[in-house]
Amino acid sequence: MKKALTTVVMSSVLLASAVGCSSTSSETKNTTGTTAPVASEKSSATTAPAATKKKLKLWFYFEGKERFDKISTLTQGYAKVDPNVEVVPEFIPFAEFKKRLSVGLAAQDLPDIVVIDNPDHAAYAAMGLFADITDKIKDWPDKDQFYEGPWKSATLNGKVYGIPLGSNNLALYYNKTMLDGAGVQPPKTWDELRDASKKLSKGDVKGLGFSGLGNEEGTFQFLPWLLAAGASFDKVDSPQGIKAYSFLADLVKDQSVSKEVLNWTQADVMKQFAAGKVAMMVNGPWQIPELKTSAPDLKYGVVLLPKGEKNASVLGGENLGVVNGKNVDDAVKFIKYVASPDVIKPFAQSFGYFPSRKDVATDKFWTEDPVLKVFNEEMQYAQPRGPHAKWPEISNALSSALQQTLTLNKTPEVAAKEAQDKISAALK
Repeated sequence: MKKALTTVVMSSVLLASAVGCSSTSSETKNTTGTTAPVASEKSSATTAPAATKKKLKLWFYFEGKERFDKISTLTQGYAKVDPNVEVVPEFIPFAEFKKRLSVGLAAQDLPDIVVIDNPDHAAYAAMGLFADITDKIKDWPDKDQFYEGPWKSATLNGKVYGIPLGSNNLALYYNKTMLDGAGVQPPKTWDELRDASKKLSKGDVKGLGFSGLGNEEGTFQFLPWLLAAGASFDKVDSPQGIKAYSFLADLVKDQSVSKEVLNWTQADVMKQFAAGKVAMMVNGPWQIPELKTSAPDLKYGVVLLPKGEKNASVLGGENLGVVNGKNVDDAVKFIKYVASPDVIKPFAQSFGYFPSRKDVATDKFWTEDPVLKVFNEEMQYAQPRGPHAKWPEISNALSSALQQTLTLNKTPEVAAKEAQDKISAALK
């Protein structure tokens, strides 16, 4: 029975797509900096003879030599801290990554540390892939420096299975020229967003754009609305959950949002914004480099996602998971090193991440740039997808209901009820 359950979970995880994680291609999520991290100066110990070194394997899916070199800087820096351990980075293509993890779990052929897309962390922890390191970090003072959302993404049922590596989130971009021309201020609340979107919609230009796909990308874009309404992923048929679906459906009804959002990826939304076809868009910081290239003269700003009952955003990014095996203690020492302020700050800057640590987020790199500082502030509101072992099934129910409401084929009440039935079945 246990084996059958594990097989089902494996299959579900393989269907999930990476959204809001760090880029695996040059088109979607490039870095915003070039500074390479430096090695910690805590130790200048000489390198131990190669024969005495213990080797740990680190799997990651970031493409390109530049990103391989950034990961290698972390592993090489650690060699100066612990000369008896060598952490060897190994690139696994993203298309094969989850399959390799699942097959490796069955065959007991796994690395010691894994860079994992944060919504997948809980599912693999439930499979037994990751080690419970709760007791091993209970006296680690740094754990209190992490934002709630990123830290929660590395947990399951109150147990800790890794540490956040780096994060991103969603905010609201706006076209300054269009808003000024319409006499509209950047919206801070749902009511202001509704009014602004209607005023900015003229001809083939729509006031707001977002991705409404029937997959994880759609869920990623919908979750902030659900959370801001005061709902949660496991109670979507509540009045608050219905309100979230209704709010977006109403924007389509009054033609403030194009029905084409049903087919738009986040990259498509960015292209519409760059072309002046949408005045505002919900998107992430990975679009900044592309906007500079495709629309260098575009005057735009970024603000927090408009507030519903509360402020909310969704968490993207990766975690470091410790694989359940013979090298857990050494793997924990390595991820603690990576998470230390002197190491993670330059790494995050060079990688296009936002810090998962509150103390690192105070650096002027993120607080003085007019765009980056908004995403940096949004980190305090960004919540993970789940975390739950059945997240792929839950996500599918959420995005399917979103599509049904945006097509106006079903009322928000009916779509939310059907989604809840699927979610409740997955939670059993």
